[in-house]
Amino acid sequence: MDILTYLNGGSFHRYSLFGTNILIHGNTGAIWQLDDASWDLLEGQDLAPDIEAEALGELEALAGEAQRGEEAFAKQGAFYAQRLEEEASQIKSLCLNVAHDCNLRCRYCFAGKGAFGGERGLMTSQVGRAAIDLLMAESGPRKHCEVDFFGGEPLLSWDLVRELTAYGKEEATKRGKQIQFTLTTNGLLLDSKKMDFINQEKIGLILSIDGRPSVHDRMRPGVGGAGSHSRVLAKLQEAVALKADDNWWVRGTYTSYNLDFTEDVKYLVEAGFRNISLEPVVTDQDYQLKKADLPKIGEEYKRLASYYLACQREGRPFSFFHFNFDLAKGPCLAKRLSGCGAGHTYLAVSPRGDLYPCHQFVGQGEYKVGTVFTGVQRPQVGESFRSAHIVSKEKCQNCWAKLYCSGGCHANALAKNGDLFLPDELGCEIQRQRLECAIAIHVRANEIGEIPA
Repeated sequence: MDILTYLNGGSFHRYSLFGTNILIHGNTGAIWQLDDASWDLLEGQDLAPDIEAEALGELEALAGEAQRGEEAFAKQGAFYAQRLEEEASQIKSLCLNVAHDCNLRCRYCFAGKGAFGGERGLMTSQVGRAAIDLLMAESGPRKHCEVDFFGGEPLLSWDLVRELTAYGKEEATKRGKQIQFTLTTNGLLLDSKKMDFINQEKIGLILSIDGRPSVHDRMRPGVGGAGSHSRVLAKLQEAVALKADDNWWVRGTYTSYNLDFTEDVKYLVEAGFRNISLEPVVTDQDYQLKKADLPKIGEEYKRLASYYLACQREGRPFSFFHFNFDLAKGPCLAKRLSGCGAGHTYLAVSPRGDLYPCHQFVGQGEYKVGTVFTGVQRPQVGESFRSAHIVSKEKCQNCWAKLYCSGGCHANALAKNGDLFLPDELGCEIQRQRLECAIAIHVRANEIGEIPA
């Protein structure tokens, strides 16, 4: 085997960032840090004979490790594929759309500004309890279940949130299970009493804010069209100050209007937030991200990563969701193969009790799989989602990042290409750009003894 040809082949990805040389094996997800001599040898540069011999020896050892890892992965992959078949009908998580209404009118909202393309309305107790019953019955031997209160704006259904939290915990205890709740909100209806309950029940929070006032107000106006930033910021700062644990994130969206989104992260950090997520918009409107934006987006993630590292060094760390990375383990193989679980381990529930593969499909009749009262009646829909994994997607086969993204978002693939098995290439490239930064951050931190937040 020609070692240099093998390591420069399509199953490997090599790049240098923050003064660190990194090699990734796409077929196993393994990551190595290369010294300069090994890097130069792979680049085809001439080296002194003794340096070349030492570097070649190191690369031979690395290649052997990669091949052994590939063999082990192949064996484990078969095992996990069988396990995934066994768990296909076991529901783990529900997204409860307790409100198809909202007190904001966000321009990019996939939920049709809260109504999901239909009538505005709130979930009833009967539907909510039936959803919990379904989760308990269909989760099989799973001990841990999850429910996200979602909308629209779920705080419009606060009494139901309280009721279902209590009911869910009671039913889980009867069956020897544990249930964890999260709530995704714009925060405008949060107050100290609600925060007392959230703390008491250890409910996780996803708090929506886009960053700088001009950026937020442009995309997240109120019902009357006025900006919502000042009200949202005050509410979220109060909520975070009252949150008794660290189980919360502020989550924003960036569009083509703010490709300098590092400034929005900086704004949020200076506003006192330490758990931050910022997602690329998925839309066909004038503010959509385009292929021509990719160079700028890539450079911006590097800029954000530099800011992230600087904050670590200065003793004011924050956590950026897409830079969180377990360098030693990474996600388990089953998760790498199966992805998000939409349609089989994860379902969304509309206020009427209709079941969909995930929250982004709610209201789309062709993806309705059943109801909370009848259970799943169209298992073939979930099966199509379950089968759309990295092994079955042709475009994933030669992608170095496949074991870190698990094949991308199903909803994005369908929105962009009309095909579950054809990933959104723009989203794929953004994911690869983020992953390069995340991996480099953690390799660098491991090298110099710093532990990222």
